[in-house]
Amino acid sequence: MRRWNDSAFLASRAISASAAIPRRVIMSGRVCLVALAVMLPACGRRAEELPAKALPETTGGQAAAVATAGSSQDQALEPFDPPPLESLNGDSGWIDRPVRDGLVILREQQAKEPPSGAVAEALSLRNTSSAINKQILSTLGRLPDEGAADLSARIDRHVAGDLGSTNPIMISTSAEFDILGLTGFGLFSFGRDLEPFASAETVVSWQTSANGLLDKVVLRDDLVWSDGEPITAHDIAFTYQVIMDRRVPVPAVRSGTDQMRWVHAYDDRTIVFFHKEPLATNVWNINFPVLPKHVYQKTWEDDPTLKESPEHIKLEESPVSGGPYEIVERKRGQQIVLRRRANWSQVGGRKVREEPFFKEVRFRIIEDPNTSLLALKAGEIDELPLTPEQWTTQTTGDDFYASTTKVTASEWVSFHFGWNIDSPFFADRRVRRAMSYAFDHDGMLEKLCYGLYKPAAGNFADDSWMAPKKKLQPYQQDLDKAEALLDEAGWIDHDNDGIRDKEINGRLVPFEFSMLVNQQPLRIAICTLMKESLEQVGVRMNVRPTEATVIQDLTQKKKFQAYFGGWGSGTDPDSSENIWATGAGRNFVSYSNPEVDRLFAEGRRELDRSKRAEKYGRIQEILYDDQPYTWLYWRNSFYGFSKDLRGYVFSPRGPYNYSPGFGSLWMPRQE
Repeated sequence: MRRWNDSAFLASRAISASAAIPRRVIMSGRVCLVALAVMLPACGRRAEELPAKALPETTGGQAAAVATAGSSQDQALEPFDPPPLESLNGDSGWIDRPVRDGLVILREQQAKEPPSGAVAEALSLRNTSSAINKQILSTLGRLPDEGAADLSARIDRHVAGDLGSTNPIMISTSAEFDILGLTGFGLFSFGRDLEPFASAETVVSWQTSANGLLDKVVLRDDLVWSDGEPITAHDIAFTYQVIMDRRVPVPAVRSGTDQMRWVHAYDDRTIVFFHKEPLATNVWNINFPVLPKHVYQKTWEDDPTLKESPEHIKLEESPVSGGPYEIVERKRGQQIVLRRRANWSQVGGRKVREEPFFKEVRFRIIEDPNTSLLALKAGEIDELPLTPEQWTTQTTGDDFYASTTKVTASEWVSFHFGWNIDSPFFADRRVRRAMSYAFDHDGMLEKLCYGLYKPAAGNFADDSWMAPKKKLQPYQQDLDKAEALLDEAGWIDHDNDGIRDKEINGRLVPFEFSMLVNQQPLRIAICTLMKESLEQVGVRMNVRPTEATVIQDLTQKKKFQAYFGGWGSGTDPDSSENIWATGAGRNFVSYSNPEVDRLFAEGRRELDRSKRAEKYGRIQEILYDDQPYTWLYWRNSFYGFSKDLRGYVFSPRGPYNYSPGFGSLWMPRQE
């Protein structure tokens, strides 16, 4: 039985969707960037002042030195003396937490749900109804019987944008989550229900103290890095120190991690996470990617960027892997090839874990959706997220169904126009609301999205537990309201040239700005529709198609006026705090609202889920009023899969961004 969990630890944070709509994310449930590929929200909160009384008492006579290379002002940590393990074991009232295997969970679920038909029948079907879609998923989404999978198989996956980095703690976009989730090491994961557990692949036991201030994990003793060095608790403690160095550019991973007090390795296998407070989010904060200490302790001091020195450039091309796969080939802008590493399943001459189903995973980087679809039909790739146009008009004929099939499922990924509030154009809430009223939402949904996507009114999906109980109505085009709001905000066509303008610092400034967008036809078409909509109210917008990595860099540095992007949901609503809190690392649009800051702080301190939901619902209501984004639509999962592929199962995070996720995919042996 396969026991690999798809490194789901990487996906709990929210995922960014702006670039190419990359799909998998397995990082502690944080939000992911979809704008470039897909964005991840929960990855970069600010540190807070928390009451000292919430900290565990220490027994050491002297504060431990912060084991970092930077000066104290570079560190988001204060010195801390960890108590002896004996005192923790005696006084903490440890509560056992689940240690699970995502594939075992899925097998148990599927054992209760027999397939709805034969494989041959499912492969012959054309997906033209919800009933047929359900039958295809039920039949082809099954895990293999013993010996049925071809363990020598290679899967060719699609990715729409290149990696910004192969370093796991630099992870930010969905493309990086897709790839680095297979090579990274982690302790935790979560299932289709987004409930967390420690991974049986890497963990023996996980316990939480009765007061909620400590988490203790005992690692397995059969873990090694791809270079043969053992993976130990010291790697985890070291990585925490690196992440908390403010000089290290890791806003996605620092979010949540910065809410802890300390992480300490008591021996090679025992790691304890010290929390500042008993927060509802502590279960996610302890989940972060891990670096090999024996590699980076030699390089971090000299180059805290982790990418500029010759050593880090070399590591970028040949990273040390802690997951089931390692990178064996990288051609920038073309492909990245991963290979199953022998010392993941075989350590010290004995078998310690089952092998992943695929010997090799090749990611082909293809930005153009039409080229990608041709590659899928030709058998050059085995899976592809489909655009609405492709699903509706380009995947219905014999040329598609000859070797592929398609399925759909709901997914919590939303897209938006983001307005840089530091720009003179969008500092006024009335202007941002005018943008939302000006846009032809119905035209986008019906003509460009073929009626397949639902309109979005905020950052939480309507069927999620954190969404407002009172349903917010998505914006509709109302040009009269848009013009009235622009008039109120002082944007009037003073010189009668057809473009609104306003006097700023003694100069008449025309309302003309640029919209960054990934080089994808649907996204460009949506931005072009916005350009046409704004022309009707006297605003000029320039559509600026740009590579995903460039958008990522410009948005992080806030060198933009507006951008088209998206976010994949984190496993917990607090994961989006780093998008909306004042000064947060992924708050690209520079939004600030004290009430939102307060509600996020209260939400993670509230342990009752129903009460937490009220706070997050209120956050969405405030964001709806302030419109730092113009929310556009919720994107469903629409996928084309090779008929040789089996085991695809969906969650609110798509087919990959949970456990087992990608780990459940397999190909049958050829008789």
